[in-house]
Amino acid sequence: MMDAATAVRELSYAQAIQEAMALAMEADERVFLMGEDIGVYGGAFQVTGDLVERFGPERVMDTPISELGGAGVAVGAAVTGLRPIFEFQFSDFAALAMEQIVNQAAKMRYMLGGAVSVPVVMRFPAGSGTGAAAQHSQSLEAWLGHVPGLKVIQPATPHDAKGMLLAAIEDPDPVMIFEHKLLYKMKGAVPEGRYTVPIGKAEVRRQGRDLTIVATSIMVHKSLEAAQMLAAEGIDVEVIDLRTVRPMDRETVIASVCKTSRLMCVYEAVKTLGIGAEVSAMVAESEAFDFLDAPIVRLGGAETPIPYNPDLEKATVPQVGDIVAAARALVTGAR
Repeated sequence: MMDAATAVRELSYAQAIQEAMALAMEADERVFLMGEDIGVYGGAFQVTGDLVERFGPERVMDTPISELGGAGVAVGAAVTGLRPIFEFQFSDFAALAMEQIVNQAAKMRYMLGGAVSVPVVMRFPAGSGTGAAAQHSQSLEAWLGHVPGLKVIQPATPHDAKGMLLAAIEDPDPVMIFEHKLLYKMKGAVPEGRYTVPIGKAEVRRQGRDLTIVATSIMVHKSLEAAQMLAAEGIDVEVIDLRTVRPMDRETVIASVCKTSRLMCVYEAVKTLGIGAEVSAMVAESEAFDFLDAPIVRLGGAETPIPYNPDLEKATVPQVGDIVAAARALVTGAR
């Protein structure tokens, strides 16, 4: 929540994250940052910037090249009452820390009967588009979204990047934040001061009557661009920014599908077993199923590792033209 009189400026997505971390660190001495090269270097994507100069190396800690070790320290610190924010250089490296994320952070509160909380935040630069190839370009949010005990979010705008990070820092449970690398330079309106954006609540970015598109992360922007193009053809698309993978906002999605009678899920991760499968099942198991006038469509990434070649890289994930074509076919029945 925020004051209506709060000044609003244009910040990049990366600047919004940095501002959120600085505000949290100023307000609470328990908040500190961990990660590889986040100190003097400023982070792999320059998100931490000059925070080491402002808060010192004891609160902006460069860690050894061991994601498993760093995640373990972060989880342990959270259990003792601190509020660590651990930055992975690339989301792909979550694979190296799955023991601490999945078997420790996610389960500790449950296994100790609620006697402890684990208020750790982990930040994952994710997605393709930077020519970083197969081991540095994946979208793995569905992996962690499968695990009870974790909260998984994907802010799509600078405003939400700041507000959702501040909400995550306050949360008593582990929160995993997937930040698309191509969004870091995107600018948008960001209020000054502290505000939060609720975890678990989707946002309707565009109202429409003919089709609901549920999108995540950078695909929200591609879907909005596609919706604008489709409007010129007389097709009115509603675009929902899911924002939170777990817990998912069932009410917003179902209400939209009941209104439009069609659903398409757009996400960058590999189509099979991705976020779109869960959204589709959620709708199929709800009252919205009786409102559907056409089969649900999932538009996800290709069943392949991300290539290095820029043309092939683009071809493996949905682009605006793909969204337009799939939406047109879904609404008109033309193939």
